Amino acid sequence: MAALPAVLQSEWTKVRTIRSTVWTLVATFLVVVVMGFVISLLTRLNFVQFTEHNRNPFDPTTTSLAGITLGALAIVVFGVLAVGNEYASGMIRVSLAAVPQRGPLMGAKTAVLGVLALLVSLATVFAAFFLGQAALGQYNTDLGQPDVLRAVFGAACYLTLLCLFSIGVTMMLRNQVLSLGILVPFLLLVSPILSIVPKVENVARYFPDRAGSAAFQVHQTSDHPYGPWTGLAICAAWAAAALLGGYLVLKRRDA
Repeated sequence: MAALPAVLQSEWTKVRTIRSTVWTLVATFLVVVVMGFVISLLTRLNFVQFTEHNRNPFDPTTTSLAGITLGALAIVVFGVLAVGNEYASGMIRVSLAAVPQRGPLMGAKTAVLGVLALLVSLATVFAAFFLGQAALGQYNTDLGQPDVLRAVFGAACYLTLLCLFSIGVTMMLRNQVLSLGILVPFLLLVSPILSIVPKVENVARYFPDRAGSAAFQVHQTSDHPYGPWTGLAICAAWAAAALLGGYLVLKRRDA
């Protein structure tokens, strides 16, 4: 049995030597930070027009994190490519030959990708928050206000859980093109559309992306009939189910 530190080192080497995975993390950071800054700036310059028809209280935290939706797509692509590249290149056979035990292999892969996603997500959301608040000027808030720090940290957890969800889905499908073909349309089109369709919207609220988004909102809205931690728990349950499915497929099928 391969030593766990060696397996972790191997997984870390795989991630940092694949350009596509590195660039998707860079894209996650840039999309969330730049989009949050631009929307925050536009909100300050057009504050009356943006808020006069809004029945919910103005939330400067969520405004600065407005790029999370597109950032989530980028970090999902990171998770898919980090796993899918190994299947596409055939390197999974080498990995299984070096580490025949499926549990330690998937555990190390998930740990490395999950920790990396969390660190990048934390840097991303805090940078987006501080720059966004600067752009909001007199309409800004700070981390000392009620639930603001929880919302910013929740945003990082949300991105990380979506990454883990995409890892599990890719492990099950064992094909990065198929995984992207399912996950990207689901997050970009299916989930947002179903969330506004009568009679279906109540189900869509429990999709991983919709539920998890409650974690980075300071004020609870009608879109989420549950609190931020419950929403994050629902998202975590989806991620855990996907990872379990990925493990079962890896355990029962050859490379």
